[in-house]
Amino acid sequence: MQKITLAVLIQAALISSVYASEQSEAKGFVEGAEGSVLFRTGYLNRDKKHGLQNDTSSTAQTAIVKLDSGFTQGVVGFGAGVIGDASFKLGENKNAGNAMIPKHNDGSTYDHWARGGAYVKARVSNTTAVYGTQVLDLPVLASNTARLVPEYFEGLLVTSNEVEDLTLVAGKFTKNQYSDQINSDGNKLDSAIVWGAKYQANDDLNLAYYGTDLEDRLDRHYANVNYTHGLKNDASLNVDFSAYHTEWDKDANKYLYSQIGGADNDYQNSILALATTYNKGPHNVMVAYQQNMGNVGYDYGLGQNVADGHQSIYMPNSYLSDFIGNDEKSVQLQYSYDFGAMNVPGLSWTSAFVYGWDIKATDNAGTMISDDEQEREFFNQVKYTVQKGVMKDSSLRLRHSYYRASDNYQSNYIGDTNEWRIWLDIPVKLF
Repeated sequence: MQKITLAVLIQAALISSVYASEQSEAKGFVEGAEGSVLFRTGYLNRDKKHGLQNDTSSTAQTAIVKLDSGFTQGVVGFGAGVIGDASFKLGENKNAGNAMIPKHNDGSTYDHWARGGAYVKARVSNTTAVYGTQVLDLPVLASNTARLVPEYFEGLLVTSNEVEDLTLVAGKFTKNQYSDQINSDGNKLDSAIVWGAKYQANDDLNLAYYGTDLEDRLDRHYANVNYTHGLKNDASLNVDFSAYHTEWDKDANKYLYSQIGGADNDYQNSILALATTYNKGPHNVMVAYQQNMGNVGYDYGLGQNVADGHQSIYMPNSYLSDFIGNDEKSVQLQYSYDFGAMNVPGLSWTSAFVYGWDIKATDNAGTMISDDEQEREFFNQVKYTVQKGVMKDSSLRLRHSYYRASDNYQSNYIGDTNEWRIWLDIPVKLF
């Protein structure tokens, strides 16, 4: 990986780019610096039904800080930064357990905690290498940002934009810290190698491919095609196709929870989705179909070493449930409305219903107990973002999911749940 990174940087220095070099516009280490802090108050409550799983409820406050230097001037630019969070719980939080608040060995929650790390970076032409603690947004290796604080990865990521409209990435990560972990390698990641490309063919068509190799765990590939077609009267129609293919190493089999077969079997999954969205003014209507194939579900792998905080699934039918059961098919109808059309800019509402069927449910030994299970979710979210003034970009988001599953799918996955999430975000720009 070090040799690959060096080769990419040297190539970037020699290549004749088709557009202006980012490094040639570097302002300087101090002059180009940026700093921000996000104050977030988070509440997450899961009301579990039937007594099969425990209720969970967490409330906490955090400050997420990022201090990022600019790049020094010259052919090769250098910089550094710090990212981290400091948090404290609000209330007793006796029923915590939903990845919001870290716990002591005796099961009690931390009263306050802090996490984070530093990174260094270098840039040649339009190619940047970052080494250290990072928040990732890659379809095959993504930091979970749906909790109070983000999931962190530690390693190297190289991003190259030498060819206009084409972005290439490659990297290797050796530490993974979930949102509720204090240890910087709490997930005990051995090695995750990632690579990928994103290409904007024109104003309407975007293509993407990403892959990852998690040592002794899995190989995963992702592809996406996104096309937008303009219609009359300022309307548009968007078609999005996305797919994952995953093959698990035998060392990971003991962590799978939806496989059919023994620990020595070979397990693989393909999950495909097609979503069509119609937009006109403040109205958005989406219809999506999603399907799993193989002898196991998409299956995050709930044990350690899998480098997945349950965020690496860029599929449309993903809310509280991701509809990823073994052999599952699912359909979704979603509607969104922008209240700016009613003179309330910044206010939006999204409602969706997803229904999944044909799920193969298994017991803990990997024996199939049913091949016709179902699940369904009714999702609603209201979000308001301040548009101007001292509190500009501050937001309040209320989200509710009503989730139900058939009897044989209760203990295998989420189980019948009513969930509330409330997030208050107040961003402050330091410099």
